[in-house]
Amino acid sequence: MHFSLLAARGGMGGFVSSMIRTFIQIVIYQICIGFIMEIFGVNQWVAMFIFLGILLGLGLVTYIIRQRMAPGVED
Repeated sequence: MHFSLLAARGGMGGFVSSMIRTFIQIVIYQICIGFIMEIFGVNQWVAMFIFLGILLGLGLVTYIIRQRMAPGVED
């Protein structure tokens, strides 16, 4: 019985924390897109694609660095 109470509480806490995390991510993304719009003077769609390109580039650089540091290890 004690385990089921902890599981129920953890399930609700997990839902609330994931909602807060999602909200924070959306706010941060909107701030970044807003800055790109302001700096480059483009509309929101173009700024979003620039932002996604930046994220893709960072992911590619991270992947390349991981492969060079540990070529035999894959996630």
